[in-house]
Amino acid sequence: MKNFDYRTVSQSMVTIVELMIPSYANFGGKIHGGILLSLMDKVAYAAATKHSGAYCVTVSVDNVNFLQPVEVGDLVSLKAAVNYVGRSSMVVGIRVEAENVKEGIVKHTNTSYFTMVAKDENDNLIQVPKLKLESPIEVRRYASAITRKKKNFEFRNDYVDSKIGFSLSDEIEKLKNERCVIEMMNEM
Repeated sequence: MKNFDYRTVSQSMVTIVELMIPSYANFGGKIHGGILLSLMDKVAYAAATKHSGAYCVTVSVDNVNFLQPVEVGDLVSLKAAVNYVGRSSMVVGIRVEAENVKEGIVKHTNTSYFTMVAKDENDNLIQVPKLKLESPIEVRRYASAITRKKKNFEFRNDYVDSKIGFSLSDEIEKLKNERCVIEMMNEM
């Protein structure tokens, strides 16, 4: 009998493999980042849906770093699993690898974290099962997700959502040694 109060990380694991074709290439001849982002969104959805048993949507994408280019002809593997769960949210960790099958070379090209939420048929958020952690790496990934979540909240609170306490002179001071020129017209 299955326990739906929790699910293991392995129960959410998904791998999608896709051949990179010429129509996926950008003007530089490499695979367009948007293609890879679309594939990452697809694998994040699959992992979150497997964990929650419900329809899921992407609410944020954290740290999409393009570490190495992906070439036409590469087989791209996107490996995803739920790393963290909140009440209705899940953080899905994604690792992208590109394999040149002719040369037998596999390279790590991307790592990213997608936050997904589960919804019912009326578009209301629903509670997801807890996550059962079964290895030290799963514990580390869960704890890392909490740290990223906290840092993102602090950043949003300090810079994005808060206009209270904004000091133009403080912000200009932060830019003192940066590669920018400030030429502002007087505000009306």
